[in-house]
Amino acid sequence: MAFIRTEDRDGVRIITLDNPPVNSLSFALSGELLPIVEAATADAGVKAVVFTGANGIFSAGADINDFSIEPTPETRTIRDVIAAVERSDKIFVAAIEKNALGGGLELSLACDYRVADAKARVGLPEIKLGLLPGAGGTQRLPRLVGAQDALDMMLKGRNVKMDEAKEKGIVDEVVEGNVLDAVVKLAQSAPPKRRISARKVELGKGITPQAEPFVVSQAHKMVPPENNGGLAAHKLIDAVEAAFELPFAFGLAREARLFEELARSQPSFALRHVFFAERELAKIPGLPAAKPLEVKKAGVIGAGTMGTGIAITFAQAGIPVTVIDSNEEAVEKAKQTVFGMFMYQVQKGRMTQEDAWKLGQSIQFTHEYEELADADVVVEAVFENMDVKKDVFKKLDTIVKPEGILASNTSTLDIDEMASVTKRPDKFIGLHFFVPANIMPLLEIVRGKDTSPETIATAFKLGKTLKKTAVLSANAFGFIGNRMVFDYAKAAGELAEEGISPARIDAIAKKFGFPMGPFAMGDLSGIDVAWHIAKARPDIAKGRTNVIDRLVEMKRLGQKTMAGYFKYDKAVGKGREPIADPEIEALFAEEAKKAGITPREVSDREILDRLTFALINRGAYLLEEGVALRPGDIDIVYVYGYGFPPHHGGPMWYADEVGVKHVYDRVREFGWEPAPLLKEIAERGGTFADYKQGELVHA
Repeated sequence: MAFIRTEDRDGVRIITLDNPPVNSLSFALSGELLPIVEAATADAGVKAVVFTGANGIFSAGADINDFSIEPTPETRTIRDVIAAVERSDKIFVAAIEKNALGGGLELSLACDYRVADAKARVGLPEIKLGLLPGAGGTQRLPRLVGAQDALDMMLKGRNVKMDEAKEKGIVDEVVEGNVLDAVVKLAQSAPPKRRISARKVELGKGITPQAEPFVVSQAHKMVPPENNGGLAAHKLIDAVEAAFELPFAFGLAREARLFEELARSQPSFALRHVFFAERELAKIPGLPAAKPLEVKKAGVIGAGTMGTGIAITFAQAGIPVTVIDSNEEAVEKAKQTVFGMFMYQVQKGRMTQEDAWKLGQSIQFTHEYEELADADVVVEAVFENMDVKKDVFKKLDTIVKPEGILASNTSTLDIDEMASVTKRPDKFIGLHFFVPANIMPLLEIVRGKDTSPETIATAFKLGKTLKKTAVLSANAFGFIGNRMVFDYAKAAGELAEEGISPARIDAIAKKFGFPMGPFAMGDLSGIDVAWHIAKARPDIAKGRTNVIDRLVEMKRLGQKTMAGYFKYDKAVGKGREPIADPEIEALFAEEAKKAGITPREVSDREILDRLTFALINRGAYLLEEGVALRPGDIDIVYVYGYGFPPHHGGPMWYADEVGVKHVYDRVREFGWEPAPLLKEIAERGGTFADYKQGELVHA
């Protein structure tokens, strides 16, 4: 397969990258590109060389699969191509359309000039894969924009729009019309050669060379520790430091060494697993191909926190939405939330007042169900009670047009039972958003026994439109995420019953990388919510003691009452910062004594193992039961929905990281029933990565 096309225009050689869909700079493409660059250099008739990309995109960077391949002496990479550009005496110009990311931007930085389409974006997002830019990005970008701006851009992995890129000098010219024509015209004008590698690094505006150590030390302080998700960030800072400490060639060598260290590191393997797992989500084995319905209008039932968040999500995606609620107080509060959210976006400069007004107007509130007659999808977000939800769907079924999809935002209840009260079970589905719905990226799509392929396809397309990461779950209590969190919360409760303070348990979870511990999470979601679930399904959610009952009696319902497992003070972290409460420790001790549970010494390691291995063991059950399709699906749910540290790849990847046999042995030590799949993989000496659609394929 040919990855490169060339064309000559009056002394300008146009080299077009053509590796769909994003013109990735794979080993194969680089191997073809290198001799073409060298040939252009050797051709006396070529005055200048232009790099451009096919299909309206420059390049989204390296082929991620190549990072796991051990290169041979014959392997050529984009580094080799860039080195050939650096050696050449020709003028090189990059014609940037849509995206120049990662290695794509690094290739353009090796050029003398960069001209971009007004809608293009540039960035070095390698940090998101636990890597650093490895083809000169850490050496050239600081020389171009200064060390501070370069670090800000690379450590956040953010994409830069053209107004900022032009202001900082990342691109030389922004054009509205044909970028390639503008670039060829520039190249034919015989502009002077100006390699970025010949420049000196500027630390930043107003920063003297004497302040260099301070800039570096501050950067190191602003990122997480190496052993808690910050490995790539610290290595990246070291590489940028080399840019102003060492000559260019030596800086490149250090960058390459640091890149290779990261490419073989556990955090990068984990983050790359998350990257690939996300791209597998919409591949549903055995599901017939179906054309998704177009969603032009949506409805939401319930103007509470969740319903309002879902409505905002639809509005932000350009889908008009009607919210139904008869509670005037709730509606007024929802309107204030909507107004406040969009005004906040205006204050942050993320949208204009005119756009905010339009989005606000696209959300309508009413108590009349008839307003949903022409809705393409209606999402129910009322109280988590089956009878209440069934009443809602009976009414909706008689009003919403026959082809309209009915969806429940339930977090635990039976989708099929709700669908049974309608005449359209094939158009019934679960759409489980996470709080706050307009911010959290995860969407669990729950299919019932009669949900049609068309409805599932529509749900996935809608998830993409809403900018959500959508994961398919079978219909089971709690689906994927909440079914696993019950075991996680139960493990935390058992530890507290054995005399470990909730504050210590939460601190260990946070040290591992969770944004909050299990008890703070319980306070955030509401103790009363856990109480209702425990009453409905004591076999799954009831602990060994009556602590939750006692908390509800004491009206300690979590953050909303300023007391739960922890205390809260409006003067501390706006009332969101948990404060340890000896009264709760005494409560756990009292209830444990009644239940005959003896306090004991527990190590930090055991605390972490019991929390994380509870998730892994339940995840193995869900795979075996077909609730989750793949280990990667579970990992995505937990990384995007529950804050599992992405540098550990999610619970199932983490099991492979620490060893499935070790997890199995510990689960047995804890007195839990190991999932049969966990036992099988452990006894085979395998991994969850071996598990593909219901069978172990490598073990």
